[in-house]
Amino acid sequence: MKTLTDRTCLITGASSGFGAHFARLAAGAGARLALAARRKERVEALAEELRAGGAEAVALAMDVTDEASVRAGYDAAEAALGLVDTVIANAGVSAPGRSTEVPADALGGILDTNVLGVFLTAREGARRLIAAGSRETGKGRILLIGSMGAEMPVKGEVMYCASKAAVASLGRNLAGEWLRSGINVNVIQPGFIQTEMAGEWFTSEGGKAQIAGFPRRRLQPIESLDAMILYLCSDASFGMTGSVITLDDGQSL
Repeated sequence: MKTLTDRTCLITGASSGFGAHFARLAAGAGARLALAARRKERVEALAEELRAGGAEAVALAMDVTDEASVRAGYDAAEAALGLVDTVIANAGVSAPGRSTEVPADALGGILDTNVLGVFLTAREGARRLIAAGSRETGKGRILLIGSMGAEMPVKGEVMYCASKAAVASLGRNLAGEWLRSGINVNVIQPGFIQTEMAGEWFTSEGGKAQIAGFPRRRLQPIESLDAMILYLCSDASFGMTGSVITLDDGQSL
């Protein structure tokens, strides 16, 4: 179903993992795509793939921790595709390890990308939507990608979990602030899914033991996010804002 026809969607962290999956999903639903990553060449191949399939797609260089870079990325997206009315703030990093051993600069990098980067991405999108009259159109959609780690301890991911708890709070607060501006802000909190960020962990003995401890004894299929992603980005979700949705295949139960 072309539920995102006539929408222009900017996705951060689109070079791999969740971001690349969401890009293909949104393109299939009819959206125009602005694919953002720190290194433009990493999203250019994906943009070409989507264009070959009939979608409108552009690759953007964007460092979400740098406000000037975020602004320039939105400028490029608007020049190519028009106003961005749908934002998926997906860029994120991790620095696994015991809290007593992870270097401070790695922890700072998590906060810069996962919290500040999400904020700057959402804020720039909202500024432009408000200036373009989103209060009257009601078409603004901003989706933040969190983690079930916001709700429960995850061994070896102390700062990552703290950053995702901040994302959940950020989503609620931004939704409240922009409530009368025609912008809906929601948060999805997935469970453990095999992506490039997870690397080879889940093929290791420790990773296999972790999977065996999940209620369904499996990694969450990434496709389990699709319906909710499409809904929250579409016109159909006009009445839903400020929601923090844990969609984790029951892993946190």
